[in-house]
Amino acid sequence: MAILIRGGTVVNADASARADVLVDDGKIVAVGSDLDPPLGVEIIDAGGALVMPGGIDPHTHMELPFMGTTASEDFFTGTSAAAAGGTTMIIDFVIPDPKENLLGAYKKWRGWAEKAAADYSFHVAVTWWDDSVHKDMGTLVSDYGVNSFKHFMAYKNAIMCDDEVLVKSFTRARELGALATVHAENGELVFHLQREILKQGITGPEGHPLSRPPAVEGEAANRAIRLAQVLNTPLYIVHNSCAEAIEAIARARSEGQRVFGEVLAGHLLVDDSVYRDPDFVRAAAHVMSPPFRPKANQAVLWRALQAGIVQTTATDHCCFCAPQKAMGRNDFTKIPNGTGGVEDRMQVLWHHGVNTGRFTANEFVAITSANAAKIFNIYPRKGSVAVGSDADLVVWDTKKTRTISAKTHHQNVDYNIFEGMEVTGANVVTLSQGKVVWRDGQLDTRRGIGRYIDRPPFPPYHSALMKKAALERPSPVLRAAAAE
Repeated sequence: MAILIRGGTVVNADASARADVLVDDGKIVAVGSDLDPPLGVEIIDAGGALVMPGGIDPHTHMELPFMGTTASEDFFTGTSAAAAGGTTMIIDFVIPDPKENLLGAYKKWRGWAEKAAADYSFHVAVTWWDDSVHKDMGTLVSDYGVNSFKHFMAYKNAIMCDDEVLVKSFTRARELGALATVHAENGELVFHLQREILKQGITGPEGHPLSRPPAVEGEAANRAIRLAQVLNTPLYIVHNSCAEAIEAIARARSEGQRVFGEVLAGHLLVDDSVYRDPDFVRAAAHVMSPPFRPKANQAVLWRALQAGIVQTTATDHCCFCAPQKAMGRNDFTKIPNGTGGVEDRMQVLWHHGVNTGRFTANEFVAITSANAAKIFNIYPRKGSVAVGSDADLVVWDTKKTRTISAKTHHQNVDYNIFEGMEVTGANVVTLSQGKVVWRDGQLDTRRGIGRYIDRPPFPPYHSALMKKAALERPSPVLRAAAAE
C-alpha cells in the first residue's frame, strides 16, 4: 500500500525543505510540494514535524555468544527495539571462534538473523589467519556483499589479533576494496593489568575501568593507524571513548590518511562514576569495553563529532541481564561485557546534540545515518530521503518528550544506561521498507521481514597508490622498488 507523508520538512544531511514524500513498494517514489495522492493511498500528517532517513546503527551485537553466555537480545527483539527508536538498519558482526571457518561462521549468523524485523548487514571479524581466511575474505566480498572486516586488538586468549594477523588481513582488505575496522585496546596490557588489579584484592566492577585505562586504547588506535598507513589500507575505528584515541585519529586525518571514527551514544553521556556504585547489579550493568571514561573525555568526543574527526554514532548494543552479569560477582574479568542503547541512540543524540546547539538537524542526519551509509557504501539507498532510496523514514516531533526507562523500553534487557533521562525530540512514526512499524507509541514489527543488505566493495587500493606512497617515503630502497 502506498503512503503519502504530507506537510513535513524533509531533512537530509545536505539540505532541508518543506515537501511531501510518497512511498510505494518499499521505495521513495516522489518528493515534492503538494503531491497529489493516488487513489487508496494512506496519508500520514507530518505538519509541523520533520521527515528524516531512518537511523543506521553501524555497531550492534545481537544474540552474540560471548564470555560463556549469549546476549539476551536476538535479531527480532533487537531490530524491533531499534525501530521503536527510529533506527531502521543495523550492521552487526560475525565473530568466528579462533580456527573457525569464516564463511561457515557467516552462514551461521545469517541463519540467526533470519528472524530480523528490519534491514541488517554484517561486518565479519578476522580472529585468526591461514590460507582459508584469505580465500574466504575474497568470497565474502565477491559473493555475499561484505565490505568490512573487524579486528579485535583486545580479548587475549580468545579473539584477539596479533600484529601478524592485522598486517595480513589489512593487506587482503585493501586488495579486495574492503574497509578494515578495529576494536582498539592493547590486549596484552589489559590482560596484565587485570591480573595486577585482582592481586590487589579489587574484584568488583570498579576494577574494570582500572584495567582498561585510556592509554591502552590510545596505543592500540595509534598502532592500527600506523599499520594502515604503511599498508595504504582505509581504516574505521569503532567506539572511540577517550581523548587519546581521538588525538590519534585527528593526527592521521590531518596527514591525509583515510581513517574514519565512531563514537557511542553511551560514551558521550555516561561517565566512569557508574562503576563505583555500591550496588553490584547497577555497577555491573555498565561493564563494557572500552569502559565509560572520566567525564572530561565527553567534551572531547562531542567536539570530535562536531569537527568531523569522527563521523558516525553507534551503540555497541550487546545486552546481558543481571543474572548473566552476576557471573563476575567475585571477579570483574568474568562480567560479560556489553550494554544496550539501540532504541535510545537517536533520541539522546537529538536532545543532547541538536537541542543544545551542538548540531543542526542536517548534521544529526549525517551522524545517525548518512555518514554510515556513505562509509559502508550503501548510500543513497540508505541514509537519504530521495527518489529511489529505500523507504526507511522517521517522522520526528521536535517537541515530543519521553523519559527513558527499562520499565517501558522494548530492548530485551533489564537495565537501561540512560535510566531516568528525559529527552525532548522523538520519532512519532517509523517506516521500514515503506511500512509503518511504529506509530504513536505502538510497535508493529513482523518477525523475519528484515532483509540482508549487500554492501559492494570500493575500488581497490591498487598498485598505483602503493607506488605513489613508496615514492613519497624517504627510503631509497622503497623508491627504487617503486620505480621498477
